[in-house]
Amino acid sequence: MQTTWKGTISFGLVSIPVHLYSATKEHDVPLHQVHAKDGGRVRMKRYCEEEEKEVPYAEIAKGYESPDGRTVTLTDEDLADLPLPSKKIIDVLAFVDEGEIDPLMFSKAYYVGVADKAASKPYALLRDALVESGQIAVTKIALRSRESPAVLRVHDGTLVLQTCIWPDEVRPAAGIAPEEDVTVRPQELRMARSLMETLSEDFDLEQLHDDYQQALQQVIEARLQGVEVPHEEEAGEAPDNVIDLMEALRSSLRRAKDAHPDRTGAGAGAGAGETEAEAEPVEEQPPPRRRAAAKKTTATRTTATKTTATKPSAATSKKSTTAKKSAAAQKSATEKKSTSEKKSTSEKKSTSAKRSTSTTTTRKPATPRKAS
Repeated sequence: MQTTWKGTISFGLVSIPVHLYSATKEHDVPLHQVHAKDGGRVRMKRYCEEEEKEVPYAEIAKGYESPDGRTVTLTDEDLADLPLPSKKIIDVLAFVDEGEIDPLMFSKAYYVGVADKAASKPYALLRDALVESGQIAVTKIALRSRESPAVLRVHDGTLVLQTCIWPDEVRPAAGIAPEEDVTVRPQELRMARSLMETLSEDFDLEQLHDDYQQALQQVIEARLQGVEVPHEEEAGEAPDNVIDLMEALRSSLRRAKDAHPDRTGAGAGAGAGETEAEAEPVEEQPPPRRRAAAKKTTATRTTATKTTATKPSAATSKKSTTAKKSAAAQKSATEKKSTSEKKSTSEKKSTSAKRSTSTTTTRKPATPRKAS
């Protein structure tokens, strides 16, 4: 791996001689400009407007044009004499939590390697201290005659120097986000979380690849071989106006489940979230006039439902009446029978009493016999 920079990490009174190596590489397909008519190479020439001729690279210097149109020429000697305290030195300024550095400030990354064996122990000391503390080191470094802030952190047991931009180079985000107050319903938030879980289940960042570069390489190979260029189906355009947010979330969730049928874990959670969300459907609010009509219709339906629920059916009413009549008839018959029995008992007692009286009356007292 080619060395990009050589210098020293200054950690208090500890110095660590290191080399920097580019940690990333871009895999763009190299393209250059050609004449479309005949394929001839088109090259950019360094042309001097004053002399109206091409000039060699060795005669080129840097210049600055002032607002009033004047130009100041700066030579390499002028730039070399500028004071750079961090030149060839990675000066450790402080140690902070990683969350204190806004990711917007991160720029290019470099692997940090030792320059000799003597630097191995202080290198390992700094690396282990960062791992144990869970912090990163804030530094300054000069690369290509430009001083910039940077951080030292650990990746796969190796120190990484990540250059940053200055804090005042981050543009403010004021006025970008929607300024009006937007209310997000709880069921919409649950549906969005279900969609997030479905899309994130078993996600592997290593499986991502550059579809554009792959398709471009296929086109180049087809041109080189003189065959027909493959054509991919154009992706449908995303809708620019979402009317029903809840329906869009449901459709997205169904599509995610269809695309990843093996994600059962997220499917269960997503289904639960979808059920909860559907339990409280989100409907568009009707206009004021229609809303009154809808309320009236709902009230009418509710009244009709209550009336239907409280009013008995004809068959039930007839059956209840028949049962009541039968019970009344049975009661009447019982009462008649009881009355008849009472009358019969009374008549029997009366007849017995009369007979007893008659017998007593008929019998005459015996006449006493006279003594002879």
